[in-house]
Amino acid sequence: MSHHIQLKSVCLTISRKRQYMSLTADEIIPKPKPYYDSYASHMLMFTFPYLFQPLVLLLLDITPMLPVLEGVVMELQDCALPLLREVIPTDKVDVAFKDLDAAILVGSMPRREGMERKDLLKANVAIFKSQGEALDKYAKKTVKVLVVGNPANTNCLIAAKSAPSIPKENFSCLTRLDHNRACFQVALRCGISANSVKNMIIWGNHSSTQYPDIHHCKVNVQGKDVTAFDAVKDDAWLKGEFISTVQQRGAAVIKARKLSSAMSAAKAICDHMRDIWTGTTEGEFFSMGVYSTGNPYGVPEDLIYSFPVSIKDKTWKIVDGLAINDFSRAKMDATAAELVEERDTAVSFLGV
Repeated sequence: MSHHIQLKSVCLTISRKRQYMSLTADEIIPKPKPYYDSYASHMLMFTFPYLFQPLVLLLLDITPMLPVLEGVVMELQDCALPLLREVIPTDKVDVAFKDLDAAILVGSMPRREGMERKDLLKANVAIFKSQGEALDKYAKKTVKVLVVGNPANTNCLIAAKSAPSIPKENFSCLTRLDHNRACFQVALRCGISANSVKNMIIWGNHSSTQYPDIHHCKVNVQGKDVTAFDAVKDDAWLKGEFISTVQQRGAAVIKARKLSSAMSAAKAICDHMRDIWTGTTEGEFFSMGVYSTGNPYGVPEDLIYSFPVSIKDKTWKIVDGLAINDFSRAKMDATAAELVEERDTAVSFLGV
């Protein structure tokens, strides 16, 4: 008998107390809302066909939004996706979280003008504590949880701490968008396709302190793998503008389109979930925010920190043995310090 995946995701907006977005590992169908582009996300269903097994999709929303949710259900049905077995809209947490195989938590409280960072963290602790508790109560203990809502790393940690019966290794946060951004910047510089850039690394926080590291990156140029430094031939750019461009890319998108990243974020979620389910190619790795305890790179414990990971049998492993020079060490430590500060503030509100 085919195994069914049930995926559910949550999106919180400023204008309403709660609002939810539906996602699967291969398709993203959101309701129009201030922070996500519905059109771009709809396109992903046709552009990135990652559906690889029968699927049951659960959509959770608040009661007043159920009529709108029915429209989303109709669109999904009308796509006639061959492996989509059922779509279940609901306003009940016990229905939405029951026996989930994967949960994608997209939404969070965005920072408003004049809001102190501690107030932002406090608001998101309440959200992700409740999500973690619901997962702990209703979802399978093998559930794979991806947190996208910012501050994603710390929100993911709070959700994990609030679900003590689910292994912390089952929680991850999205840094694949940063990873993809970095790969394309190198590809653009070299005049090649993005899939010719392998083993990019995003270290640390999904914030402006993140460190996009090209020291272990391989670039395929005319059929030959070379280092990023040899391919780009501009060390100053790689250690300067390249890093700042990736770090500030989200802000640049908002400035240009007055909305957060939509299609690129959706594609990154697809990539992340696909690799969890199907694994990574031997010798290749990608970036993923995971639990730091026991890591081989001296990163403080009890953080969700982005590392290079490989995946086999739905289990991630931090890639070990990568040389870290002084330049990289300083940047890795800086983003870790930010995460430690976020964690300590957030946990003080959690009461654990």
